[in-house]
Amino acid sequence: MPSETRRRIAALDVVRGFALCGILLANIRPIANLDGVILQHGEPDSPAWIGLFVEQRFFPIFATLFGVGFSLLVGSAADRTTRPRVLLLRRLLVLLAVGLAHMFLLWRGDVLTYYALSGLLVLLPSTWLPRWAVALLAVAVCAVTIAFSGGGYMLSPGLVLAGSALVRYGVIDRIETSTRGPAVVGLVLAAAAVPALWAQERSQSPALFAVAGLLIAGVYCCALLLLLRTRLRAALQTLFAPLGRMALTNYLSATALVLTIAHLYGRPQDWSWPAVYLITGGILALQWAWSTLWLRHHLYGPLEWLWRWATWLRRPPLSRRWERSTKLSRM
Repeated sequence: MPSETRRRIAALDVVRGFALCGILLANIRPIANLDGVILQHGEPDSPAWIGLFVEQRFFPIFATLFGVGFSLLVGSAADRTTRPRVLLLRRLLVLLAVGLAHMFLLWRGDVLTYYALSGLLVLLPSTWLPRWAVALLAVAVCAVTIAFSGGGYMLSPGLVLAGSALVRYGVIDRIETSTRGPAVVGLVLAAAAVPALWAQERSQSPALFAVAGLLIAGVYCCALLLLLRTRLRAALQTLFAPLGRMALTNYLSATALVLTIAHLYGRPQDWSWPAVYLITGGILALQWAWSTLWLRHHLYGPLEWLWRWATWLRRPPLSRRWERSTKLSRM
């Protein structure tokens, strides 16, 4: 049975949970229309601050964290199996199947499919490359994508490569202890974000929108990492970590909840923005309560557990009683 060989990095769960909240706020109206039409981001009646600080600001965080999680698993799997890439290939194929089901059965704006394809096409092959090549490739892919497609989900390959590079350069291993790094990087990104936001509003260029999104996403991450070094750490972990640890379950269940509300109360594009805020907050509160209660008794979220089972082709433990009994047996 595969065992955990790495200590779980709490900061990643917090950042992932924070990103999940922003993604829901950005997606809640575009998710679905009862007439079958996909709503686009940047609706004319959107508040200005949504375009400045929400849309395409949280997706880059989520995509980068996917690359981080993949690369952490590469190192972990290499210690437990002689064919780690086969295991990881299976993990990505399962994610692709889940994403396609989500896309065609619930919402055509699904992002899991992009993550899975990015993993299959660029991330898995990059495991044979030196880390400097992965870092350069990440920058190059992001730059080319922004120049020719304007960003959006097409940034996924470059972002997952960036996440992998962060792991391979040891940045992720230091995020729980480093203060100077996030402070310096955050200030640089914030300084660059100000003119980028100004240019975005002046030109409405998709490329500038994507650049501003990447910069703001980086500022958010650095700010969170700095706050985790303060007395607010316990509160942030309580608030965001349960959502982050069950990110797959919560991402998919959010779509089902929004569609249910849409069928009960009307088309999402007809919701006022106060209603959008209220619905978003209600869904997140429900998911937080569910995630917190579930994780008190279980090691993984339900879909995370099934994904792990499909990855290893062995049923992993789910109950925390197994974890406690294992610790006692080692004493």
